[in-house]
Amino acid sequence: MPFNLLKYGLSSEYPVDVDLPAPKELKPAYDVVIIGGGGHGLATAYYLSRYHGINNIAVLEKSYLGGGNTARNTAVIRSNYLTSEGVKFYAESVKMFQGLSNEFDFNIMYSERGQLTLAHTDATVRAFRQRAEVNKHFGGRTEMIDRQQIRELVPTLNLDPGHLPVLAGLWHLDGATARHDAVAWGYAKQAAKRGVEIHQLTEVQELVIENGTISAVKTNRGTVRCGCVVQAVAGMSSQMMKKAGIRSPIQTFPLQAMVTQPFKPFLDPLVSSSALHCYVQQTGRGEVVFGGGSDPYPLFNTRSTLDLKESLLAHAIEMFPFLANAKLMRQWAGITDMTPDYSPIMGLSPVKNYYLDAGWGTWGFKSTPICGKTMAELVASGGKVPDLIKPFGLERFSTFAQVNEMGATAASH
Repeated sequence: MPFNLLKYGLSSEYPVDVDLPAPKELKPAYDVVIIGGGGHGLATAYYLSRYHGINNIAVLEKSYLGGGNTARNTAVIRSNYLTSEGVKFYAESVKMFQGLSNEFDFNIMYSERGQLTLAHTDATVRAFRQRAEVNKHFGGRTEMIDRQQIRELVPTLNLDPGHLPVLAGLWHLDGATARHDAVAWGYAKQAAKRGVEIHQLTEVQELVIENGTISAVKTNRGTVRCGCVVQAVAGMSSQMMKKAGIRSPIQTFPLQAMVTQPFKPFLDPLVSSSALHCYVQQTGRGEVVFGGGSDPYPLFNTRSTLDLKESLLAHAIEMFPFLANAKLMRQWAGITDMTPDYSPIMGLSPVKNYYLDAGWGTWGFKSTPICGKTMAELVASGGKVPDLIKPFGLERFSTFAQVNEMGATAASH
């Protein structure tokens, strides 16, 4: 082994492979321009290039690759939603996540651990029973469990926090985590291999619309003409839609999280409580991650606050009292683009050839593969919306056909 490593290190072919080609100038025109170099934008580019033969694509990222909400989430993957539309959509995403490492030949560190959501009231127990049945109907592995089963599953959990004793739990076996940056880089590397151009530090300043059709994109590095545009800019969705002259139902809120020093493994499942506005998980490195509800006021900012830290950690300590002595290492925030019905906006827009991938709120990472696949199908077909995402069209807000997922998040918002 040492001889082989030395031989490899001294080889004229070292390094054998690079993840991304060197930066280059923008071309005058592309078949597809994707605004946003996070997981969704990169996934769309990958599926277009690999499965639809469309390679003349530019992914424009104003900062660095995967540096927005893709790098600022807590990497939870699940499909235990409320509506049939939501469950079907996210269940397909979970299935795709399971095979991504093999598809990329790149380890995304996918870890199936299960998610436990706690019920503290009779009303929540009834709602969880309904969620379990909807999930089972569409192939998800979700079931109700009692206090004794919870105690066996998570021995360190306090089942009687303050005035909210745990009555039961929703156990979602498909709950998992993956490295968010690895997912973004896996998609980027494979897309770049197929000719997709990824342009970092390239900010979209203006959208050129002629006769109701998108025709060009103006950036800080020049103007490029395009056949179509896919918007995938996460928390800045409403601002980009404004550039396109599209009225948006989205409001943006900061969503904070934090992480402790590493501990020896004590928590395998992801544990959440909407009543306590808190979820807790332990990473593969042993750090304990805390997350909860978004801030109560709209803001385009990724700052952290003492108020959220105090309230969130107080609830986390109710769940796991011994963590009172843990040292906090980091605190951060993403910005979430929330819709009135807590479901995404996917598909067509009032501007011809301008496609929307927006309104993901707190559930964008877990939808990355299926979003990329369906948006690629939409683009490749010239605007034929795949059945799986038809319920999530922008027009539902004017036809009163909302897909209400309020309350399906790990913590209430």
